[in-house]
Amino acid sequence: MYTLKDKVAEGLSRLFSDSSNHSTPSDLSQASLYSKGSSSLYSIFSYITPSVSSGGSRSKDHGSHLKPIESLPIRWKYRKLELQDEPLDSYEDLIIPFTNEKLVRVHEVKKKISEDSDNKQTISPRGEDKDRTSERSDSDEFQDTREQRSSIKPPLNLSDESVFITCDLYEFLVSSLPNIVKGCQWMLLYSTLKHGISLRTLIRKSAELPGPCLLITGDRKGAVFGAMLECPLKPTLKRKYQGTNQTFVFTTVYGEPRLFRPTGANRYYYICLNDLLAVGGGGNFALCLDGELLTGSSGPSETFGNLCLAHNEDFDLNNVELWGFTHA
Repeated sequence: MYTLKDKVAEGLSRLFSDSSNHSTPSDLSQASLYSKGSSSLYSIFSYITPSVSSGGSRSKDHGSHLKPIESLPIRWKYRKLELQDEPLDSYEDLIIPFTNEKLVRVHEVKKKISEDSDNKQTISPRGEDKDRTSERSDSDEFQDTREQRSSIKPPLNLSDESVFITCDLYEFLVSSLPNIVKGCQWMLLYSTLKHGISLRTLIRKSAELPGPCLLITGDRKGAVFGAMLECPLKPTLKRKYQGTNQTFVFTTVYGEPRLFRPTGANRYYYICLNDLLAVGGGGNFALCLDGELLTGSSGPSETFGNLCLAHNEDFDLNNVELWGFTHA
């Protein structure tokens, strides 16, 4: 009795022999592989028959539907397909768990910023006034601090009090002095309040401290003016000009201290007589004081190119001071 394998092998042999009449050369080569004896057929069907149950039998036409097993695509050759977890519904299910905390923080920050901007826009006018008043108070305090700092002046290096010299005028005159006397202490050589009203006394007191000296006077309307001279003052019998190009005149009649130095037009620096002291020349004296130091005059001069130093060309003197300079 033939076994199942023998029956299948015999059926396939007849099938291949019937189809050899209309097969191509390539088909004949393939058929020859199947007709090499029972050993080769048994080896082929030993791989096929385990899938068939021992109690059943296949129909004879199953062989015509046999097809070679197709290989998997290249992209699947080295991939293991295992179903581990359920598929995600969307991409967001994967992203949100990792970025949930950050997104919440960003959302809170944005919400806070929007609330702050809304609060600023809805501030009542009263609140705005408070903010403005606070800003003004801060700016006022800053301004007061600046004024306090600017008002702090270095101490005046003066031996005595002066009727005319203020902090601003002192700084202005210090910057205008010759380098030889900068940093020196100012010594009051003469003052009409202390030494009397006399030009002779002024000339005599100027000899106490030789070197540059500063004559300061003013009119009754508040203008302060004067000139840089050379001590000791030496009176001459005739009008003879003395001094050097370090001589200058100044005034505060124009609001701020203003200085006029020699223009080089002439050398008419100053004249010293027993009854007259005049500075500048060429048209007018820039500054002229009488022998009693009560009245004076001022006008444009070619020597310094100055304007009138006082409010009026003729004026009454308020006071007269002569300052010398000495090293401490």
